[in-house]
Amino acid sequence: MTDGETPPIAEETQARDAAMLAVLEPLALAAGRRIMEIFNAGVVVEAKPDFSPVTQADRDAEAIILKGLRENFPDIPIIAEEEAAEGRLPTDVGRSFFLVDPLDGTREFVRGNSDFTVNIALVRDCVPVVGIVYAPARNLLYAGRPGFAEEIATTASHEASARRRIAVRECGETLTIVASRSHRTPETDDYIARYGAADIVSVGSSLKFCMLAAGAADLYPRFGRTMQWDTAAGDAVLRAAGGAMRTVDGEIFRYGSGVVEGDAPFANPNFIAEGRLGGR
Repeated sequence: MTDGETPPIAEETQARDAAMLAVLEPLALAAGRRIMEIFNAGVVVEAKPDFSPVTQADRDAEAIILKGLRENFPDIPIIAEEEAAEGRLPTDVGRSFFLVDPLDGTREFVRGNSDFTVNIALVRDCVPVVGIVYAPARNLLYAGRPGFAEEIATTASHEASARRRIAVRECGETLTIVASRSHRTPETDDYIARYGAADIVSVGSSLKFCMLAAGAADLYPRFGRTMQWDTAAGDAVLRAAGGAMRTVDGEIFRYGSGVVEGDAPFANPNFIAEGRLGGR
């Protein structure tokens, strides 16, 4: 097993994770359906205490997801973006917990482009092992569990349609690097410059992870503040497809409360998400 690979897991755990994905998928689709209803009707933007944007789509999508998770998995704690913004966090998350971002890429949503997603992930022992990323404006859903990742096309009514297995690719001579559309930093640009000639693609939300997982890109560096609900679902899909998430020091990326000293409980450090870089 190479560094960064997911270790083998028992058949019982594989079956449990597959069953969980079967529950998470319709929740993400229902949340995406509601988001698109609001998107098509016209978006009213409000501001959170930290001045970041929030809409009724964020709140409604989160309500749909939380209701479903609590009905199906009552014993698993949930950290959800909008509840966290209101100061509602579990006092003890234990070994397993959900991370939910009901509308990742709210700025893209408000601007009217398609780079926004619904994110649901299960973290087990500090690692995101089950993840769903749904891009409702693109009618594409990505799902992952250890050893299995797929891209699912959806219908106009947000029902699952065609499915295909996905995996990270072996990179060629020229890397394709994805970077944030709305949160690009000079540190990110400096890191990208290390690779010389590269194709740079700007994309919003957790779609960047999905591009790596689907073999459409090779590297996603992020130097700038993110929260764990921003990354966990895409990270789970990427790892399931054979990729890896690392800190800038090369350590495998971990999840849980207090990862970044002196920051909010579920803040992330800077990171590098990667497919197969062939030793680069």
